[in-house]
Amino acid sequence: MTRKLGIIALESAQNAGNKIDSILSEWRGGEHFLIPAQCPRFGTGEAKGIVKESVRDRDLYILVDVCNSSITYKMDGQLNRMSPDDHFQDLKRVIAACNGKAGRITVIMPFLYESRQHRRVLRESLDCAVMLRELENMGVHEIITFDAHDPRMQSAIPLSGFENVSPALQFTQSLLTEYEDLKIDSEHMMFISPDEGAMDRVVFMASIFGVNIGMFYKRRDYSTIVNGMNPIIAHDFCGESVEGKDCIVIDDMISSGGSMIDVAQQLKARGAKRVLVFATFGLFTNGFEKFDKAYEEGLFDRLFTTNLIHQKPELKEKEWYCSVDVNRYVAAIIDRMNKGESMTELIRPAKRIKEMLDLYKSSGENK
Repeated sequence: MTRKLGIIALESAQNAGNKIDSILSEWRGGEHFLIPAQCPRFGTGEAKGIVKESVRDRDLYILVDVCNSSITYKMDGQLNRMSPDDHFQDLKRVIAACNGKAGRITVIMPFLYESRQHRRVLRESLDCAVMLRELENMGVHEIITFDAHDPRMQSAIPLSGFENVSPALQFTQSLLTEYEDLKIDSEHMMFISPDEGAMDRVVFMASIFGVNIGMFYKRRDYSTIVNGMNPIIAHDFCGESVEGKDCIVIDDMISSGGSMIDVAQQLKARGAKRVLVFATFGLFTNGFEKFDKAYEEGLFDRLFTTNLIHQKPELKEKEWYCSVDVNRYVAAIIDRMNKGESMTELIRPAKRIKEMLDLYKSSGENK
């Protein structure tokens, strides 16, 4: 049964919200669903949430990009860039402004806030779990995220909806569109995990493609702590020879990028033909200089990330970069949930990827 739909896109996700609304409008006969909302700030930097239309009894979807650092606000007359903490507070303000009137609230948070602080070592906070409990206590019915750093975090809210969506289909589409000469078999292709945490993603993709996997594990200095973490000493490789093969490295995010470039360098040193990188979220917290240099040195051939979070304008101009558009996918998720239909094929799109690969292989054989 289709419920009356409403979409609120916070300022951090305004561009994506407009595109998703246009897609849904195209599918649903021209009707638009965006509800205007904002979080104006006082001179102290404090804020309030305002929803400018009624949300009573609506099936409400709130979009937020906690990684959008391009947005600024004034505090004591000085410009501050919005941090993930600021974006999360604004999300709670908008939920609070709905005053419990919405029929159901779903938060679409592609990059799960504090997902990297997901486990406790010694005396540490469990920020991701606390965040999820806060949203649950505020009446959020379901949380939609993409490629969560550790999907086991959903255990913090076992009685609430939590969907961890894989963008594997969109990465496959982009890869097959970008390259027409791929040989998809174990003699010519491998999927590579840059660390132990990415193994589930790699095993899923490799199983569908029908190729083998390799894995790097991070050797750390556990006697030292730098910036709250044990520094990485080296990346050691486990797996068969990569010589002459296209190696596809998969991870959930690129932060500074140092580990990914080290992995690419080692693969090239082992004789890999091409190194292609899939990362759901491209943060590039230290800029692009090291990636430009690594590309010039031939360490990798193409880097794919989604547009689920804010993309820095200069990134889109890079010769080595390929943007993976996921807006139609998010629109399909909203459409299907609003109609009360199954989400299984969207969350784990193994069947559609397999069909795409079969078509790609048959078209190559017919050339």
